[in-house]
Amino acid sequence: MKELVILAHVITDSVNAGFIPAAQRLGLSIVLLTDHTETHRQYFNQIGLPAYPNEIIACDVFNPLAVIETITCRVETPAAIFSNSDHLQTSTAIVADYFGLPRKNWHVTYRAKNKAEMRADLKTRGLDMLWFAVVCDTTALAQVLDSVPFPCIVKPREGVASQQVSLSYSRAELEAHCAAAWGTQPEQPLLLEEYIDGTLYTLETLGDDKKVCILGGFKVKLSPPPHFVELEASWGTGLTNAQETQVVDIIRSFGVGFGACHTEFVMTDTGPRLIEINYRNIGDYREFLMQDTLDIPLFEIVLRLYLGEPLPHLNIAPDAGLIRYFTARSAGRLANAPEAFVQNADDIQVTYKPLRMIGDIIHLTNSNKDYLGVLRGAGSDAQYLGLEMDRIANGLAWKIDA
Repeated sequence: MKELVILAHVITDSVNAGFIPAAQRLGLSIVLLTDHTETHRQYFNQIGLPAYPNEIIACDVFNPLAVIETITCRVETPAAIFSNSDHLQTSTAIVADYFGLPRKNWHVTYRAKNKAEMRADLKTRGLDMLWFAVVCDTTALAQVLDSVPFPCIVKPREGVASQQVSLSYSRAELEAHCAAAWGTQPEQPLLLEEYIDGTLYTLETLGDDKKVCILGGFKVKLSPPPHFVELEASWGTGLTNAQETQVVDIIRSFGVGFGACHTEFVMTDTGPRLIEINYRNIGDYREFLMQDTLDIPLFEIVLRLYLGEPLPHLNIAPDAGLIRYFTARSAGRLANAPEAFVQNADDIQVTYKPLRMIGDIIHLTNSNKDYLGVLRGAGSDAQYLGLEMDRIANGLAWKIDA
């Protein structure tokens, strides 16, 4: 039986309910390498999960040398090495390169994860001349203050899930936002960058190093500034093929070509301006919505690329998809919350997934980590889907005790 090695950090449904069941359907033996061994073992001790790894092995997955040493202790070389973690794309690519397996270019995965390197590379290639700077302390901040274009975005150089991302309108706000970030993590590298105003879009692509396929994208609704919490995403950008192709041309020039890529951008009068290149599958349950909306075995297709198979011709269904995130409005103990459910009405399916359990203590972060639950739906009629989602959402309620 061919062996798939998956590098994992924290527990995610994308891996546990998406890629591991897909690997099992492909007849693969699944070895999970993780630096959170006990947490994963406790999770997979549950009965009734869609699939289970064959082995869970402790490993410093952030260190590619440690991963290589762990794999060389095994009897056979794996058929594929994969990760869906933002943090582990570079480790995965380096290890796969060592074993001569299909992989992403680790230089590109590093530049995509390190947002300052992404900005520098785009600028060097003349693809986007957006102003940016990296600061690690108050001295470095003082040196660039006179050149900062306000309003200005502040975010961790290698952050995820909109954590510690804020919009500063003045020097005083910028200094306060940086001080707050350094208060929790001293000398954390922060990326300051010019603010791009406009609607946020995503483009989801798959590639096999020879060709890149556009699966489609989302139009995203964000919380009001100064924070950028994703509240809703509707499938279909509404942009022209030429506009989406412009985005693909940029990421191809950047080096993206293999596997899944999730690109965030704003479409301006002069063309697309990139926010982030996330060189992995989209997350936050939009990967499951994409699979339902497009009616394709998304997780299997991605894994087959890592097994060396070419990108297949995809017959993509023109259905509608909508996802809504419900965020905590106050800190405290979650006292009451809706349970998980799936509802079918006519030709639509709506799924609710709770992300916090009753009894959980909620700490507000003004990021995607504040989600209490997620409602997603797919169907053929976008208007009817929206109305049905509204009806269901109006019946959901949470109670948080101070």
